[in-house]
Amino acid sequence: MSSLPPAPSLLAPDEPPAFEVVNPDGRSSAVLLCDHASNVVPRRLARLGLYGDELSQHIGWDIGAARLSRRLSTLLDAPLVLSGYSRLVIDCNRPPGSPTSIPQISGGVPIPGNAIDAAEAEARADACFWPYHRAAAALLDARRERGKSTAVLCVHSFTPSLLGEDRPWHVAVLYGRDRRLAGPFLEALRREPVLCVGDNQPYYVTDGGDYSIPVHGEARGLPCVLLEIRQDGLIRDEDVEAWAQRLARIYREIEAALLPGAGGA
Repeated sequence: MSSLPPAPSLLAPDEPPAFEVVNPDGRSSAVLLCDHASNVVPRRLARLGLYGDELSQHIGWDIGAARLSRRLSTLLDAPLVLSGYSRLVIDCNRPPGSPTSIPQISGGVPIPGNAIDAAEAEARADACFWPYHRAAAALLDARRERGKSTAVLCVHSFTPSLLGEDRPWHVAVLYGRDRRLAGPFLEALRREPVLCVGDNQPYYVTDGGDYSIPVHGEARGLPCVLLEIRQDGLIRDEDVEAWAQRLARIYREIEAALLPGAGGA
């Protein structure tokens, strides 16, 4: 038996938990996941070697996504699971071990604290990744046991410009194998002439590059979609409210057709 002391926990007892569950008994058929809700870094990681404002920028989290998710949860009476730590600590929407799970460069910015070995990567996954996804899985399992109709909506945001390339889309609807939610969302959003709507742009869902939709949606056979709002549309409170009202209205319309009798709010 080794006489070495146990490795220190990545998260100190007084630090935030790896996830937050909001309204777990919500009546809506929608279950909301916010994979990039926080820009917090555990103290033990010393800001990952970043000493400017990088963590407050888009590489640190999805700006506005948590606020939008919380408001949607209220409007729909939907359960919501939010991640507790920055995507730079470990990305909760990337398979562990994938090249972008713990990036050493993000958005052109070097991340000194992410030059780590496999043991440290596993410790980050154990502390921040798996607890979040176990919480989401437990919520979905409980609904299945109750026979509750369920659809998975992942809420993200994207930067207006990346590496010098402007993104014209105000909103993007992302999907993989399952278009049951994506198709109606695209149709509804395109009916609004003021919106430029991305269809699997600027990103698209893949098994190798995503986790939440393939695992919590597709693998369970649940209707699922990833919604991305451009971050400059989520700065002001009134803009967050407008997006929340719009998405809630569209989801209620889709729910009535796709999941009749679901008993949403």
